[in-house]
Amino acid sequence: MDIELARTFLAIVSAGSFVRAAERLHVAQTTISARVRSLEEQLRRPTGS
Repeated sequence: MDIELARTFLAIVSAGSFVRAAERLHVAQTTISARVRSLEEQLRRPTGS
């Protein structure tokens, strides 16, 4: 697993939202979404619809 993806996941959990995680990591919210999508693909476990 990519360390950035793990850091992103932990930031989302800690912050409580994608938007706040993006602010904390100094990236765009779309970057957070893309990282989550990538993590889901790696784990083959989609969390959304």
